[in-house]
Amino acid sequence: MLILIDKIDIVKLCIVIMAAGTKIIVHVDMDAFFAAVEQLDNPSLRGKPVVVGADPKQGKGRGVVSAASYEARKFGIHSALPISIAYKRCPQAVFVKPRMKRYLEISHIVMDIFTEFSPVIEPLSIDEAFLDCTGTERLFGPSNLLGKAIKERILERTGLTASVGIASNKSIAKIASDLQKPDGLTICPHGEEKIFLSPLPISKLWGAGKKTVEYLHSLGIKTIGQLAALPIETLEKKLGTHGIHLWLLANGIDTREVAPDWEIKSISEEITFEIDTEDIALLEKTILDLSDQVARRTRNEHKCGKTITLKIRLEGFETHTRSKTLQNPVNDMFSIRDVALTLFQNFYRKNKKVRLIGVRISNLCKEGEAILQTGYLPFESDSVKEIQKKKKIESVLDTLQNEFGRQVMRASLMNVRYKREKDV
Repeated sequence: MLILIDKIDIVKLCIVIMAAGTKIIVHVDMDAFFAAVEQLDNPSLRGKPVVVGADPKQGKGRGVVSAASYEARKFGIHSALPISIAYKRCPQAVFVKPRMKRYLEISHIVMDIFTEFSPVIEPLSIDEAFLDCTGTERLFGPSNLLGKAIKERILERTGLTASVGIASNKSIAKIASDLQKPDGLTICPHGEEKIFLSPLPISKLWGAGKKTVEYLHSLGIKTIGQLAALPIETLEKKLGTHGIHLWLLANGIDTREVAPDWEIKSISEEITFEIDTEDIALLEKTILDLSDQVARRTRNEHKCGKTITLKIRLEGFETHTRSKTLQNPVNDMFSIRDVALTLFQNFYRKNKKVRLIGVRISNLCKEGEAILQTGYLPFESDSVKEIQKKKKIESVLDTLQNEFGRQVMRASLMNVRYKREKDV
């Protein structure tokens, strides 16, 4: 028997579920993580504006900001800002290159600390995560003591500060952690969700993107409370299902569980050229190098992927993506490179030079699952002997890069990649 449930009935069901039990959801977000690690490792940088990202080249740099210390943020510098603009806003800032290996090292320590407070953890990124601490009151006390204990443990083990938000659901906990940065602790008491959210600007609502916020502003909706007061039918008419979702969040309703089985969704690498280029040989070699990096990271994660995406940014910041989904998942450089190169060769650049190029693999699954589900083997068009030979080469090159570093190996890798295709 088919039962049709109206969308509004689903909303009512969500409200009932929320009222059925009180959860303690914690969101922990490290403060200016990359920049803070740089200041931790180099005490001379403490108190100074620090920008992690590309070389600004006296305001002529081509990359973007990865992270900015709070001292740098006072000058309007933030992540994803073009590095050239960051330099112009604060030329006296200290600009440093990212050290992902070091950031991951600290991240692993932080994630390990979380296991001391809850077995249910959902990482959102390298420096933030949700914890479901429901039922831990007997161990850690009420929410204020729980939040304080988490912050103190992180500071003790890493020397870094974190901001913590605690609420009855994920959405409000995430909003709360951002309200008193840095080194903040914000708690939304159960039953006061709507009161807590009401005065906050609509841009604070988790799930309201830039375009959505601009549209809501055009309707005269400036605060979360104003959004919550609208009839749900009005938002559904204007924004569809997304409108219903926003209405629920604005009213403090979020039934999403903390998902401990969270996994990475995609792996990508990209590069911004120092000078816009139309050199086809350089672009194809760059795609080769990026494909190698993506393949290596995918193997390190013990993953395979079916969708390969090429990202191209032309002069004038005109950005395009092209994707292809394969029948079988892959994690080898050959397959990723071949698809990326084909996408590039079929892309019409309108005679414009290329500013940035990137390669991404998505639609991921575990390496073992790929073999069990599809009978997949890397380089499936090759003979068994060729497969073994290519896999051995990939393994040797992975070992060399782990030992000597990617930068040292890059030049020789390029030569080996081309040479081995003639020999294999």
